[in-house]
Amino acid sequence: MDEALILTADPDFLDLALAELQTSAPAAQASPLAEGVMLISAVPAFLAIAETWRVTPPIFVRHICPVQVTVGLRGKRNADLAIIRQTVTNELLALLDPTLSFSVQTRVLAELPYKPFDLNNLLAEVIQTATGAPLDVRAPQQVLSLVCAQTADRNPSAYLGVSLTIHNLSDWAGGMRRFAREQGQVSRAEFKLLEALEVFQINLPPRGVALDLGAAPGGWTRVLRQHEQYVTAVDPGELDPRVAQDRGVRHKRMTAEAYLADDPDRFDLIVNDMRMDARDSARLMVSFAPQLYREGIAIMTLKLPEENRRPLLDHALKLLQQAYTIAGARQLFHNRSEVTLYLKPLAAI
Repeated sequence: MDEALILTADPDFLDLALAELQTSAPAAQASPLAEGVMLISAVPAFLAIAETWRVTPPIFVRHICPVQVTVGLRGKRNADLAIIRQTVTNELLALLDPTLSFSVQTRVLAELPYKPFDLNNLLAEVIQTATGAPLDVRAPQQVLSLVCAQTADRNPSAYLGVSLTIHNLSDWAGGMRRFAREQGQVSRAEFKLLEALEVFQINLPPRGVALDLGAAPGGWTRVLRQHEQYVTAVDPGELDPRVAQDRGVRHKRMTAEAYLADDPDRFDLIVNDMRMDARDSARLMVSFAPQLYREGIAIMTLKLPEENRRPLLDHALKLLQQAYTIAGARQLFHNRSEVTLYLKPLAAI
């Protein structure tokens, strides 16, 4: 029996996300709910797709959740909350495992007189009272997903489903991972590295040595220092004074190519967030692969223009595979027109 799911991706990469879906579900049909959010029908069992993607995550699909129940709404606060509460009570409580922690993740994608917070609190109380399952909004093991939206030809509807968090591609509603801005933050680019470490489940070695290519103004270097890494920051530009004055940072004011020609050290980690053609960036990382220790890793972004993104990405990945195994590749929430890669040198295989 065909089922339905909700798929979320960056709007600029939605075509590539839907192409990934077509590979797993050729008959899938997509209807827009909001920018970058699609209702997908005529798909095989959600669990089949989710388990496939759990093992081999897609690059461009950020988040999926099942649609097990769809119910019409009236667009009035009290009436809609009562409808949703009754629907969860009657049809979804039995799908929740009382031994697993849970979270309610709500997205309201239409102009409605209530917010996600209102529904999250209401439904969390319903679930806890009925099942005794522990609430954990930060690292839940299972999720009740609720999306309130309005298609072009219908009244608003609520789309609901229960799934294990590992099958949603992200612990966060819609894959929207947000970090609090810290005092002393150098740039928003820091969020990209923080998200990459989390998504790829990377644990950096204590007191490791890291190389940051194209480091200025120093956002990624600052994150690495927070993770107890000693950093060589390579960039002809200036570092933020707060980073430059850190005794655990060695600034090499030169290009990456010049540094490579200067008999560089070896490292536990190499990172690269340079603004350059994806193929050139890949070639540069291949040339730096011998500078990684056997068990070392690399994290990099590939900048993708608006046109010919997939062929450009495939070319860059092919170049990188000369020296690395690609352990992870995702278009993260904090990425813009780029993809983040997690690399391991081939010698480590």
